[in-house]
Amino acid sequence: MTLVHTLKRSALGLFASLGCLSSGLFLTGLAIDTGNFDNTRGGYEPPYTGWAGTPIDWTTVDTTPTGMARRGYVTNLLVDCTSGLISVQIYGTTIPFRPFSPRALAVHKPRQTFLERCFTPEF
Repeated sequence: MTLVHTLKRSALGLFASLGCLSSGLFLTGLAIDTGNFDNTRGGYEPPYTGWAGTPIDWTTVDTTPTGMARRGYVTNLLVDCTSGLISVQIYGTTIPFRPFSPRALAVHKPRQTFLERCFTPEF
């Protein structure tokens, strides 16, 4: 083998390793962010009582010009405080997800927080 061939193989191995490491870190961050989406269970039927877990701590969520943002490792969870639309932001691309469900309104109580932060919820 020539020196050039050995250097090419070494560079290929290095870049393949970096790609695998980057992909692994991305997927780990995505799994953590997804797992932190809603830490409550139960209470899925009206009147949405009997649930367990920890509702969203709105004091840890950032205020934005249009609502609130819950920052993650890979994704950001964005909430429009007027419409109640939840969106997911990943690497600058915002993907609309869904509005708050009736259960989420009962368990996480976002309206109260939105009013406290001077937004006008219309949902």
